[in-house]
Amino acid sequence: METKWLEDFISLAETRSFSRSAELRHVTQPAFSRRIQSLEAWLGADLIDRTSYPTRLTPAGEVFYEQALEMLGQINNARALLRGKRPTAQTTVDFAVPHTLSLTYMPKWMTELESGFGSFNTRLMALNVHDAVMTLVEGGCDLLLCYHHPRQPVQLDSSRYDMLTLGGETLRAYARCDRSGVPELLLPGSARAPLPFLSYTSNAYLGRMVELILGDAKRPLHLEKRYETDMAEGLKMMALEGHGLAFLPESAVVRELKQKQLARADGGMPDWEVHMEIRLYRERPSGQRPGKPLVGRVWDYLRQRIAAREKAKSGKRSTVPAASA
Repeated sequence: METKWLEDFISLAETRSFSRSAELRHVTQPAFSRRIQSLEAWLGADLIDRTSYPTRLTPAGEVFYEQALEMLGQINNARALLRGKRPTAQTTVDFAVPHTLSLTYMPKWMTELESGFGSFNTRLMALNVHDAVMTLVEGGCDLLLCYHHPRQPVQLDSSRYDMLTLGGETLRAYARCDRSGVPELLLPGSARAPLPFLSYTSNAYLGRMVELILGDAKRPLHLEKRYETDMAEGLKMMALEGHGLAFLPESAVVRELKQKQLARADGGMPDWEVHMEIRLYRERPSGQRPGKPLVGRVWDYLRQRIAAREKAKSGKRSTVPAASA
């Protein structure tokens, strides 16, 4: 048996889609299906119910899912030990974070967190969204920080994982501008003169968000793809050089907007943007897997702070006088 078979099966159990898991695992769907079949042959049991759609696990598959998670966790711990990289100490919190959030949101958020909670050691793994989620599922990190949108949700079992909503992020179009703040490019463009478009790759989470914007647009957007990458920072640098417009998270362009290097290329139209939540996940502590005490204290602090913030908001709303008849 190969460990990649376990990773394939866990991905399939999470997505319930052969095509989606094949895309996330960077293999063709036929190759992915063969690997799942190889795992089933090795186990001598059917893991996938192929008589139903969408994909679902057999009873044996449901049982093996939990075992696969444990096996991968043990394998990763053993590998870390033999490489002299034993899992980090109880005084270190391990984060798995998508690349964009690791550069734009994480530093400021950590400053705010430590100003109230106190300083502590952290280790950050910057990954794509799928790999960041799998790192949490496989026990390779303590906390997962990621985006969430109801039409592109992070599919984690709510009975196993706790979640906190930390804030929000808006994705919209930006382009290089002059000192007066006028953008060089402005949506929607035209069929005769499409706008140069700096795009995410198809497997990037923000790329799927852009697809939602384009698909929901009430007016067609005329764009001509000129460049493609999975990194928002890469798109921002290309936009700063005037190569085209890019859809970027608001937190990634705060300085550039202030310095009038970039400007909104959507004319302030809310139809051409999408709002995402920023969420924090952890595996719920259990008797067998209690987790690090430090992580528990950080989680409790954040939960209490969020609850206090929501209470303050509701209090403000309740003090607003009702409109007279």
